[in-house]
Amino acid sequence: MMNPRQRKILQLIIEDYISTAEPVASRTIARRHDLGISPATIRNEMSDLELLGYLEQPHTSAGRVPSSRAYRYYVDSMMEPGTVTAADRALINGWYKERRRNLDEIFQSTAKLLSRMTQNVSLVLADKQGSASFLYLRFLPLDREHAILCIVADDGSVDNCMVDIPLGMRPAELDYLAGKVSRILEGKPLNQIGDDLLKEVRECIIEDEMLFNNVVQALRRMGGRSREQKVFLGGAKQLLNKPEFRDVERVKELLGLLEEEKVVRDLLQIDEGSDSGLKVTIGTENKLSGIQDCSMVQATYRVNGRIVGTMAVLGPTRMEYGKVISVMDYLHRYLKTLFATAR
Repeated sequence: MMNPRQRKILQLIIEDYISTAEPVASRTIARRHDLGISPATIRNEMSDLELLGYLEQPHTSAGRVPSSRAYRYYVDSMMEPGTVTAADRALINGWYKERRRNLDEIFQSTAKLLSRMTQNVSLVLADKQGSASFLYLRFLPLDREHAILCIVADDGSVDNCMVDIPLGMRPAELDYLAGKVSRILEGKPLNQIGDDLLKEVRECIIEDEMLFNNVVQALRRMGGRSREQKVFLGGAKQLLNKPEFRDVERVKELLGLLEEEKVVRDLLQIDEGSDSGLKVTIGTENKLSGIQDCSMVQATYRVNGRIVGTMAVLGPTRMEYGKVISVMDYLHRYLKTLFATAR
């Protein structure tokens, strides 16, 4: 159990190390911060903090660095909330106003924005499983014999193909048919449209089996895509600017991991039962051994209660937690509104 003085010294060591990336010595704390105690007293307290598992001593340095346990304590109990400046808010607002708003584009744009604002790597998993539902079907006549069959989902995705118009069927009849099918399927998850619903659709399109088959094929294509998970990566080059990754082989190893989509999917896998708040994993808390010298701040996103994706900032355990968490929290709230209007 830390006493108040140890707690204060630990906080100063963490904040100094985050700022400088240099091991912190007792003389440094005494010189930079007026604690009213001698360097010797600070050194004794630092030794006790090391015994408690909050500090570590690199072999080549007289100073100490925070352990994963120290960062966890800092994030949970010490950290001052960061602020999102007016300039940051203006950047975010302008960023999305200049870009289209279907979900894929929002996720891709956010990966770039997140790495730019936090100066760390951003990881995004756009998980459409169970999130894309049927919105409507339309026939767009090309000539007397052909039309474009267009199916739109509620996440903005679209499938279209050319179909033959049944002999003698007028455009008004196509519109009526599309309306009947849309009423049957509206709001149904695309990957859950089964035989019962297709039987109802078949009864609407009794006049032409080929047209029915085209509709079924389009629905199945969209249902298949709704199970896809897309991975976006932003700011990988930011690693090169971190003192922790001066070792070229370490950078190559980490980038190699992040380039494997399956690894990123496993790392960011969405738990249906999880809440939509921010989650911080530090050092050895990360389940992937290749990033156990890193920390990750992660958020899950939902549209109408359904998960549509998760995104994270990955950086050294020395990351600026206050800033990263404040940016992620602001984006989390901002994007919930944006996703609700994405089409």
